[in-house]
Amino acid sequence: MALKPEPTAPFHSVQYALRVLETVSRHGGGVTDAQIARETGLPVAHLSSLLLMLRREGYIEQVADGAYVVGDSLVLIGSGMTRREALEAKLQETLTELRDSVGAAVYISRYIDGEVKITQFADGPRTPKVNEWVDFRSAAHASAVGKCLLTQLDQNGRRDHLSRHKIARLTSRTITSERILFSKLDSQPATVPVLDLQEYAVGTVCAAVPLTAGASVGCLALSLPIEHAHRLRAAADTLNRRAAPVVLSLAL
Repeated sequence: MALKPEPTAPFHSVQYALRVLETVSRHGGGVTDAQIARETGLPVAHLSSLLLMLRREGYIEQVADGAYVVGDSLVLIGSGMTRREALEAKLQETLTELRDSVGAAVYISRYIDGEVKITQFADGPRTPKVNEWVDFRSAAHASAVGKCLLTQLDQNGRRDHLSRHKIARLTSRTITSERILFSKLDSQPATVPVLDLQEYAVGTVCAAVPLTAGASVGCLALSLPIEHAHRLRAAADTLNRRAAPVVLSLAL
């Protein structure tokens, strides 16, 4: 099930979104889109989509005269002792909206201290999370989450991980050759979701896209029961397009 790469993945625009937020924050009384364009150097056409996304996520607001000011989400994230709680709440809200948009359980995973960790997820009665029948830390070679994280490591980092978590056959589709696994990871286009077609668990298909925020290694993923495999392509494409707000939250 090949996915067509997009010219530019959404998370590539996050650095521009941060520049927009910095500009709005400097102008306490509000700033127009024309002024934002001048100060950031962004074309108005490109700026419009960023402003729309930032408004939708609550990072900025548009007041009566059309100027933009700092929104409630940005205020909460910058509010001292509650910053971590506000960030987690904002991410959970974004994940819940994304779950409903793609019709699948969604996850944020990070590679922390040499281990695969699911840090947040959103599921529901109609969008059940994947049954973790094998610890995700031991299944990076098979799961979409794990493979997406491994693509972001260099060869030494991958070998270090696999020296601690040996490749094991989890299903008949699991890749058990390190050479073949690394070849597939190296050939994975950066703008195309990484897939797991029943490699981790029989009856489940998954997709994951990288979350590039600074030097951290992370990904955004979804899972579907096999009877909904026909929706994987569209759901993965939506996941890819909607990654930017998640990356932005992680970058703030």
